[in-house]
Amino acid sequence: MRHIYRCPLRWADMDAYGHVNNAIFLRYLEEARIDFLTRPDKDFKQGSVVARHEIDYKQQLVHRREPVDIELWVTEIKAASFTITYEVKDADVLYVRAATVVVPFDFEAQRPRRITAEEREFLMEYRDDKGGAVAA
Repeated sequence: MRHIYRCPLRWADMDAYGHVNNAIFLRYLEEARIDFLTRPDKDFKQGSVVARHEIDYKQQLVHRREPVDIELWVTEIKAASFTITYEVKDADVLYVRAATVVVPFDFEAQRPRRITAEEREFLMEYRDDKGGAVAA
């Protein structure tokens, strides 16, 4: 199963060259990741932090009124981290392929924590190790 987030584009997302600035894609990925992890029925209530991002830019994305789709899925689950892989795309154009390593975090103790059984069960619903490598 894949999670789809419809990401609106903002005029301020463009750079001097008229396309969405590369750094803005991190914000898009963040929006999709938060939408995925903080739904009312499934929530990483204890918190998490980002340990790593990897992004391959495939095609320019220019501003338009229509949102862009961000499709995400889980490609790796370890005891104390998991990897989310994303594709920022339209039906026929892939703009960005990316991956984020997320670490569950205990903010009270200020240290990483293990993934709970409930969190693992949720992540397994979106597990697909096919297409996990960012670079192609």
